[in-house]
Amino acid sequence: MCMVRKIFLFLLFSFECMLVSVAQTYFCKHVADEIHVALIHFKGLVPVVDKYIYSDGTTKVLMSLTGTIPILFEDTSYNIPICVWLEESYPKSAPICYVRPTREMMILRGNYVSSNGDVLLPYLQEWKQGKCDLVSLLQVMVAMFGDLPPICMQPHRHPAQTSCSLQFHKQSQVLSRTDGSLYLSLSTEDGQPVLQGNETSC
Repeated sequence: MCMVRKIFLFLLFSFECMLVSVAQTYFCKHVADEIHVALIHFKGLVPVVDKYIYSDGTTKVLMSLTGTIPILFEDTSYNIPICVWLEESYPKSAPICYVRPTREMMILRGNYVSSNGDVLLPYLQEWKQGKCDLVSLLQVMVAMFGDLPPICMQPHRHPAQTSCSLQFHKQSQVLSRTDGSLYLSLSTEDGQPVLQGNETSC
């Protein structure tokens, strides 16, 4: 048995043990199997057990898939940070999904995402046990967010000029011109400029 497979089996076993340790009423094997498949398809996600805070302030220790999913927007790939919480009644109940922007990002409220990052997909609203699963949910999120991205980069506030029209970038640098003004230099992961001239005024 190769070392990679041994490590994978160890992680899977550890994860199943983690499910038992939270003493919830999850369908442990079923949930572990679903997460196993989801992690194969979406390598930017990791399983996490943490406290979930409900709107009324109560907390529960729940399981989640946390990390990023890749989308394709205008022929460029971007990683969207998300968190998919599984309540103890899962898979009878739909997951609770959020977009989790970093400090440099802001949420774009739309048909599928609320102002506080709640994901409001029809797939979740019409969730049915036995017909819906994690991988299908994540695939729907990738498709929907590729059409209507849920986040953008925070606009640069100084100096006050025209607003940034670019919604996404992989790498950025704030640079100064010879006249003392600032501009934002943008590039993708492969180092190619996002905009012509590799800059945008903010």
